[in-house]
Amino acid sequence: MEKDFYGDLRLGILGGGQLGRMLIQEAINLNISISVLDPDQDAPCKKLCDRFETGSLTDFDTVYKFGKQVDMLTIEIEKVNVDALEKLEEEGVTVFPQARVIRLIQDKGLQKQFFKQNDIPTAPFQLISSKEALKDLTMSFPYVQKLRKDGYDGKGVHKIVDQADFAKAFEAPSLVEQWIAFEKEIAVIVARNDRGEISTFPMVEMEFNEEVNLVEFLISPSVLPFEVQERAEQLAIKIAEDLQIVGLLAVEMFLTQDGNILVNELAPRPHNSGHHTIEGNFTSQFAQHLRAIFNLPLGNTSARSNAVMINLLGEADYEGLAIYDGLEEVLAEEGVYVHLYGKKFTKPYRKMGHVTIVNEDREKAVNLARKVQATIKVKA
Repeated sequence: MEKDFYGDLRLGILGGGQLGRMLIQEAINLNISISVLDPDQDAPCKKLCDRFETGSLTDFDTVYKFGKQVDMLTIEIEKVNVDALEKLEEEGVTVFPQARVIRLIQDKGLQKQFFKQNDIPTAPFQLISSKEALKDLTMSFPYVQKLRKDGYDGKGVHKIVDQADFAKAFEAPSLVEQWIAFEKEIAVIVARNDRGEISTFPMVEMEFNEEVNLVEFLISPSVLPFEVQERAEQLAIKIAEDLQIVGLLAVEMFLTQDGNILVNELAPRPHNSGHHTIEGNFTSQFAQHLRAIFNLPLGNTSARSNAVMINLLGEADYEGLAIYDGLEEVLAEEGVYVHLYGKKFTKPYRKMGHVTIVNEDREKAVNLARKVQATIKVKA
């Protein structure tokens, strides 16, 4: 690219949520000019970027016109108009991750077919066009129905235990996959630049809120056997190479009870499973994404310390102007780092922020994280 990333080059971000906000916070250190497009006029990125535009991420003309005003485009959410991105690529705008990668990952059915074609281990699956097809499945109960498109943060996922669950099944085209009795949910974030250099962050272990299927608690680095960690990281590298992606890729996986690793889903952007890297690693996932898309040397991903990350979700019974109960008490603790996302209003289970706890002693980090989790509550 002719322009220096720290000079006249204009980077556009499709999506103005917390991921974009944290990407901008890192970009400021490198003097990168950021423009943001988001449908919410009060999006978390608004006050941090050089230029903010309100508009639809799925409308061809809006995305195309926004893209023509920048030199490079990246995303913080996959639900964007890929046709516009492909036209922009044809006309010389750099898009990372590439439009073809975003198109693949937008569709969970295409993702699964990609896994199968590239010998990437994943749960047995079938693709259906409507819920009527559930009656003809050859798969045994229980299984999970996932919308092929537009599902995120636990939405668009329906567990089917028996035929009684058919009534609440999704009507739209879906992926149906076998329910996996897993030992642990794990994730690896991998980065690849345009020179083909690849680097992974250490594997992390995750705990989910079962009510809304959101990551609630994350521990890094993992203490699972080295062989498991190495297999997970090699899988992430293989997927990045098979995709030839430029940028960051989060690979969510299941460690099964019999020791196998199955790839669950991909996200071609900074991800919830990497927030701890801001304080916990020598290079954060946000810095690494910028390094990758600007074809810079990839940073050292080693852990500085044990790190535990907690998502701050809106409490179930509260909706309105956000109040953070217990915030001062949490800030009084050593090694506790609070990140609030700038969302004025809370609602049940909305992601309002996260807290990272770092400590040289893993057990102390986990215990303090449990205390923080019990103390800070997002109410209204």
